[in-house]
Amino acid sequence: MTPGRVNFQKELKSRFVAKNWPLAKRQKALQQRANILQGIRQYFIENGYLEVETPHRIPAPAPESHIDATPSGTWFLHTSPELCMKRMMAAGYGKIFQICRCWRERERGGLHLPEFTLLEWYRAEAGYHSLMEDCEGLIQDVAARAGLGKKIIYRGDEIDLSKPWERISVKEAFRCYTQSSVSEALKRDTFDEIVVQDIEPRLGLKKPTFIYDYPCERGALARLKQEDQTVAERFELYIGGVELANGFSELVDPEEQRRRFHYENANRQSFGKTIYPMPDKFLAELDQMPPSAGIALGVDRLVMVLLNSGMIDEVVSFTPEEL
Repeated sequence: MTPGRVNFQKELKSRFVAKNWPLAKRQKALQQRANILQGIRQYFIENGYLEVETPHRIPAPAPESHIDATPSGTWFLHTSPELCMKRMMAAGYGKIFQICRCWRERERGGLHLPEFTLLEWYRAEAGYHSLMEDCEGLIQDVAARAGLGKKIIYRGDEIDLSKPWERISVKEAFRCYTQSSVSEALKRDTFDEIVVQDIEPRLGLKKPTFIYDYPCERGALARLKQEDQTVAERFELYIGGVELANGFSELVDPEEQRRRFHYENANRQSFGKTIYPMPDKFLAELDQMPPSAGIALGVDRLVMVLLNSGMIDEVVSFTPEEL
């Protein structure tokens, strides 16, 4: 073998060893991810939505008991663009969407990243059932554009994306899948545990599933149902046992929203967590917001499910551990 050939092979081997193979092997998934993101944007543009951008760094996140914001100086990196987007709705923007980076402390696992990509959209003069229809249209359209067809495989289950998707109330889910009622679970403070362990793994295994009408104690920023004030007009979307989206008919009563924020901060204090300042500018403008519906959808999880990936690490460029 000639010296030139030997040197070439050594150089090739050196390049092989130096290459970041975990990143290199994601190339196909990241190309498909790009196609999915382009499909999302195209869907909303074709349906008359305005794409917007809001600041990532804000003075006050929405206080929530179990969501922790990442500090940035004396401000915070947003956990979602919700507050700023609702201020835009209050200023007269009727249909808006955003794809952006968000941050949440202490969230890491097969389905979680502390920095992740979120899709959020809002519609004036709409309710949470309209958002369910949006989800059906969006995900079917994106899957078709990505060449995935009307059926996908995820974790060994064949999931049919064709309409109609399954809808089940929280009360029905507790009756079907648990030994507890909703009221009993809330009284024993086991509601979230039961949902995660007993209900979530059973949702969306054959068809995507909406679980809706959460108890008012888990209403977050959703309005209460007019005909039943014990439940909030909130839903979550599951495909293959994975939560993808969380949507509301939006609460537009600033005093009720302030009361809920104080309640969440009291919970945070009892857990030994940071108490967040009130987002006063948001609250001051909330009563100008028209009746609306809004939803947040995890883009990384959607890509993971559509591509039948084992964990979220496989569909992002870098995990925190690789930086």
